[in-house]
Amino acid sequence: MALLLGIDVGTSSTKEIVIDDSGRVVVTAASPHTLDQPHPGWSEQNPDQWWAATIAATREVTGRLGRRASEIAAVGMSGQMHGSVLLPRESLDGSGERAKPLRPAILWNDQRTAAQCDFIERAAGTRRRLVEMVGNAALPGFTLPKLLWLRENEPESWRRTAMVLLPKDYVRLRLTGLAATDVGDGAGTLLLDVDRRTWNIEAMRLFDIDPTLLPPVLESAAPAGTVTAWAAAQTGLPAGIPVAAGSGDNQCGAVGAGVVEAGVALATLGTSGVLYAHANSPRRDLGPDERSVGRIHTMCASDGHVARTGQWCLTGCMLSAGGSLQWVRDRLFPGESVESLIADAANAPPGCEGLVFLPHLTGERCPHPDPLARGAWVGLTSRHSRAHLVRSVLEGVTFTMRSILDIFIEAGIDASTVRLGGGGARSKFWRQMQADIYARPVCLPNTEEGPALGAALLGGVAAGVWESVPAACRACIHITETHDPDVAAADRYEPVRRVYDSLYPSLRETFHALALGH
Repeated sequence: MALLLGIDVGTSSTKEIVIDDSGRVVVTAASPHTLDQPHPGWSEQNPDQWWAATIAATREVTGRLGRRASEIAAVGMSGQMHGSVLLPRESLDGSGERAKPLRPAILWNDQRTAAQCDFIERAAGTRRRLVEMVGNAALPGFTLPKLLWLRENEPESWRRTAMVLLPKDYVRLRLTGLAATDVGDGAGTLLLDVDRRTWNIEAMRLFDIDPTLLPPVLESAAPAGTVTAWAAAQTGLPAGIPVAAGSGDNQCGAVGAGVVEAGVALATLGTSGVLYAHANSPRRDLGPDERSVGRIHTMCASDGHVARTGQWCLTGCMLSAGGSLQWVRDRLFPGESVESLIADAANAPPGCEGLVFLPHLTGERCPHPDPLARGAWVGLTSRHSRAHLVRSVLEGVTFTMRSILDIFIEAGIDASTVRLGGGGARSKFWRQMQADIYARPVCLPNTEEGPALGAALLGGVAAGVWESVPAACRACIHITETHDPDVAAADRYEPVRRVYDSLYPSLRETFHALALGH
């Protein structure tokens, strides 16, 4: 029986999982990272910290497996997207041992590149033209704006840069000695031709990016090297086993939930909220007007391998999903558990008797790409209780996710069912609310391991354990629970949702005046 290792290089930690070829979790481990914020709005990490965390977590895994560690047949990679790792030429000697970044990596949540984003859209002509070219609008989180900032502000580091890698790709370089990336992570750079699943020559010419700075781009379940003898000595892994290219955490999380074919979406409610849908063709968000272009992201899905080109996906991210619930608990009801607050929320009726919450507490990305968006309770009266306040927060978050789903539908993607992940999947009450507001059945898969599990499945395909990513998911991912929409509740939500949809457009100028005035 083959064992498969999935490595997820996250922001707060590196998480690892070992599964067998039935999908059963054999062992898990994690090793933490620290975050550096040298200036307000900046976010960086030293890539060597990811490698040290990978060594620590892998040694824990192999130590707990004992003799069975020799049964690990493949490794798959997942990781935080968009980060920029600058490497000098001596890091690319084929061993992985001498890899050393020129500076800390600028991360996905770094906000320093607003001026570069404006330049990118102007250089492309319009935001619409940029989305047509690379599938996505320019956001500070993406990789290309970081590269332009580094070129402008740290010319010596830029001059010495021989290659740019993404976070998980740096760890894979240390494991295999070979530099590569995958189509899913590559789509988050603003430099990939999403349709053709290769680097975009037009974009590189337009932004003066030397093509030699970018590594080969592979399908996610394709082998991208093997564990070297040096890396095996560092980690305890068997030398010579294949390492799959892997993908970004959103794509691998979808694989880990079995969302690898059209007609199914994944709603993950953690601190932020992410909606993901698989697509059999690239679909762009060209919006009803220029301000609405690029609200969701067109990416490459992680279902391809050496014998099969993969398909595509759409993602949309709201910034404060579970974060809104955490804020209410911390600020208004300290000492209460989230579970007790959700239980109390069930005592209020759908629609909260006219109380609506806007969850844009940290600005917003989708459905409203506006860093100056603000949160609000609208319709508050003296009769509203704690139950109303908390339920309105849950409803406001879920209305926002439904708005993202509506954008998917506008782009030509519909989903007959929605699978659930993250903290929002743990509450039966919130699961049913999501079914009612999405107006679709919602389902729970049999695992909560997410990106690391998806990475392990990609490794299994790379090693030939399964013939395809969908086959791997059919073998390992199963539905344990389904909630169908309650027709009466859905009817009660509909007029409240129409009010919710009208509030941000009505309050946008007010939010901006308040934010700029402060």
